[in-house]
Amino acid sequence: MSEARDVVEVIARALVDEPDAVEVTETDHRGVAVIELFVAPGDLGRVIGRMGRTASALRTLVGVAADYHDFDATLEIREPA
Repeated sequence: MSEARDVVEVIARALVDEPDAVEVTETDHRGVAVIELFVAPGDLGRVIGRMGRTASALRTLVGVAADYHDFDATLEIREPA
């Protein structure tokens, strides 16, 4: 797994009320690493933040980590099914 995935997992666990419910997966889709962040339904707002600022910051960190290690990545925030 990539360092970008690790960054998302550490930060998400620090943000939420239920860190044990955090799950981060990484798949490859057409040469781009797709990092999916799953959190408890009650923590979804904490991860997205006001007007999406926290989610935007997480996506920026994923992009920086991916650029540093010379690959493309994107972050998707999802609610568990």
